[in-house]
Amino acid sequence: MPLALLALAIGAFGIGTTEFVIMGLLPEVASDYGVSIPTAGYLVTGYALGVMFGAPLMTVLGTRVPRKRMLMLLMGLFIVGNLLSALAPVFSVMLIGRVVASLAHGAFFGIGSVVAAGLVAPHKKAGAIAMMFTGLTVANVVGVPLGTLIGQTADWRVTFAVVAVLGVVGLAGVAKLVPDVPRAEGVRLRHEMAAFKNAQVLLAMAMTVLGFGGVFAAITYIAPMMTHVAGFADGSVTWLLVLFGLGMVGGNLVGGRFADRALMPMLYISLGALSVVLALFTLTAHDKIASAVTVVLIGALGFATVPPLQKRVLDHAHGAPTLASAVNIGAFNLGNALSAWLGGVVIAAGFGYTAPNWVGAVLAAAALVLAVLSAALERRGSAPGPVVAGSVPTEQRAAVHH
Repeated sequence: MPLALLALAIGAFGIGTTEFVIMGLLPEVASDYGVSIPTAGYLVTGYALGVMFGAPLMTVLGTRVPRKRMLMLLMGLFIVGNLLSALAPVFSVMLIGRVVASLAHGAFFGIGSVVAAGLVAPHKKAGAIAMMFTGLTVANVVGVPLGTLIGQTADWRVTFAVVAVLGVVGLAGVAKLVPDVPRAEGVRLRHEMAAFKNAQVLLAMAMTVLGFGGVFAAITYIAPMMTHVAGFADGSVTWLLVLFGLGMVGGNLVGGRFADRALMPMLYISLGALSVVLALFTLTAHDKIASAVTVVLIGALGFATVPPLQKRVLDHAHGAPTLASAVNIGAFNLGNALSAWLGGVVIAAGFGYTAPNWVGAVLAAAALVLAVLSAALERRGSAPGPVVAGSVPTEQRAAVHH
């Protein structure tokens, strides 16, 4: 794997830390600002919505900018947003800081996925994408638990200041290691938009929304669930997030490995198992050991879907993949926002801290249904063929073997 993938992974590490660390700090942030935990959950929802809208916006703005320079500009925006969060005097200002940081997220992973896939041979694309996303998953093993520990023992503001420093490191890594990739010639915005006429691209994005939304329905409220239901001490949230991160790392690598061999079977297994595990979490959350094991499984099964879904979008948007890739990252976060909001709704309605697990199970099951539908349409050849410049029938036929 090219060394440039390490630079992309470094940037992903910083972004992953700021995305997930807030979940372990919701009680502290809520207490500091005098708001409820469901209200503090808007920091998750707001970030996710910022990614969803920021992904296409920043990608479109960067269509005339070389990809390396755009990645550097995005990391700069990420740094500013986290500094604003660290210094926010009131809840609304912190929410703004979260949104500013989130604007860099989708475009960074979207453009980064295209760059990563272009650095390797075609049969290694999913593995290269998974390598970049390893930074995101490792953030949950190192960055998020450490940030949670700092926030609980010192101050949560210090955590976001440290995250801003991580952004500086990521910026330096991109500047030093990523090669100067020229802007794609002959591909205009209308070519990029044409990818969304492909039913398979839209189905893959819908699977992304629902499948990863299932993960966030449970994990957004992991701190109150583990402390109030399972009976863990507040300090235990740190190592529980480590377990979740370890599951993510393993699932991401396995998903990347098998997505290059059997993409759709990988999605069937991971989405089906994720739905079952989330449903069981309503029971296992009442036992310390069982809940800890379940957290690992949710991380593994959830992130096993990431490389295959991202690769499926790139496959079917061949010829103009940048915007579709970025929008699919936004789709992950649309799922995050939807599930975080739904989880807060069921908690606020009095169904308890385990109720979001049922929300997640239903979302993951719906994603599995869409995966089966997508494969059926592909087999029958009834889905509209790609209308993006550069696509050819042999590529469509090759996609069936995924």
